[in-house]
Amino acid sequence: MCRRVRRFEDGGVTETIAGLSMSLPEFLVVLGAVALLVARWLPPAARPRVTIAAGAVFVLSVIVLGVAGIRWQVLPVLAGGAVALPFALSPLLRTLRRRPGRRAWRARWWLALPGSVACLGLIAAGPVAAWAFPVPVFPTPSGSFAVGTRVMQWTDPNRPETFTADPDDRRTVVVQLWYPARKSPAGAQRAQYLGRTEQEARTVSDALAGAVGLPGFLVDGVPQARTHAVFNAPVAGGGERFPVVLFSPGAGGVRTQNTAWAEELASHGYVVAGLDHPYDSAAVVLDDGRTIRAATASTGDRDADEELAAGWTAVRAADLGFVLTQLEGLDRGAIAAPLVGSDPSTGRDPLAGRLDTGRAVGTGHSMGGAAALQAARQDPRFAAVIDLDGYPHGPASPALHQPVLALTQAVTPSTDPRYLPRLTEALASNTATSYRLTVPGAAHLTFMDGPLYLPPVPSIVGSLGRTGSPRVVAATTLAFLDATLRHAPGDLAGALSAYGSLSVHRPDAPR
Repeated sequence: MCRRVRRFEDGGVTETIAGLSMSLPEFLVVLGAVALLVARWLPPAARPRVTIAAGAVFVLSVIVLGVAGIRWQVLPVLAGGAVALPFALSPLLRTLRRRPGRRAWRARWWLALPGSVACLGLIAAGPVAAWAFPVPVFPTPSGSFAVGTRVMQWTDPNRPETFTADPDDRRTVVVQLWYPARKSPAGAQRAQYLGRTEQEARTVSDALAGAVGLPGFLVDGVPQARTHAVFNAPVAGGGERFPVVLFSPGAGGVRTQNTAWAEELASHGYVVAGLDHPYDSAAVVLDDGRTIRAATASTGDRDADEELAAGWTAVRAADLGFVLTQLEGLDRGAIAAPLVGSDPSTGRDPLAGRLDTGRAVGTGHSMGGAAALQAARQDPRFAAVIDLDGYPHGPASPALHQPVLALTQAVTPSTDPRYLPRLTEALASNTATSYRLTVPGAAHLTFMDGPLYLPPVPSIVGSLGRTGSPRVVAATTLAFLDATLRHAPGDLAGALSAYGSLSVHRPDAPR
């Protein structure tokens, strides 16, 4: 199967049609196949013209897709069209060869009906599959800044890599930044989703699919997606210093799993640093081309798994603290990481002096949320915490001293008897005000990019929809960040309450 797909921003012809999850040639293939099928049932006078037009559209669209790339979702459409084509052409050819005055032969309708229904089922399967497993279309960031992105790899010389037996191996973390940027020229190449290159994106996509037991081909549209950020775009002008939001993904997750959220925050003047955690993330592609696969696995015993998760969370928390230290060095100009727009005489990175690491926030999804909580307990440099549906693994002490926003799905004692008591304990003991927002209609994967490309099954991605899920997560976290870091006026509790059921834990409230 041809893998490469030309996207809209490159001037290609396979841009996704909004609402259809299909490109124009894919849509035309479906239209041509349906028309070939319908032609069999038209009056004899109309049948030749419709058959010729439908056949031409079908064949030409197939040729275009053969060049641009055929997704598996289109294969049943091609099969249905291929079956319908000879049955549509056969009467036409007989008509052309028929002697004048002889009546045209036509099969009984009840003989043709089963085949027509079977072809229609094949053709319909294509749009349904494209709707269920689309090429993700990322929401346009609503802020005033364009978005740039870049990837860095840092090694901590002070921390041994605990997942390997090599005593000289040191912990290496891959970090992707999304930052406020200047507007790029029209036609600028937008960043690949899931990786710096198509090959990296496909490696990560296949690993993510394998981690949940899905065949990789089901989500082969995901690594074809383009985001709204531009790799190595020049940093926004003006000299403004941007608060820093560090992000840890869920267990087996990757640095890019919340790209829609990261781009939205960056467009509003935040720098987001998403981390890959080697041996925990599904696949981490290093600068030298090596791929590190996940080495973490649960045992099935809840108590044993909780102990393992606490250890993995501690490693992630240390990763977050290390990356914050590196970002401090980048801001001071102590770390050389040349970027487009850097001063050629000094090599000074354009992000130097632009990162407000004094306003740093630890965030994460699922286990990443637990890691953000632990990082804040251990490191006072984190000014606030956002936990996206993360159970608080690890020790419950010392108490938190930073504002916390915890977004959760609807959790009950019957679904998870430990979750709410543990989360409530962490928030209630906090010496700063904390907020827990239960988002109605949310599922665990609502809080990442999953709704953009997974089947819209409520138990998997929630019922907020492909556009509603990223909007709610971004709006609530931005309200919290603006109020906490930028002291934006207004009622934060009131703003959050608009999105769900809110519990506020104030340090001066009776315990």
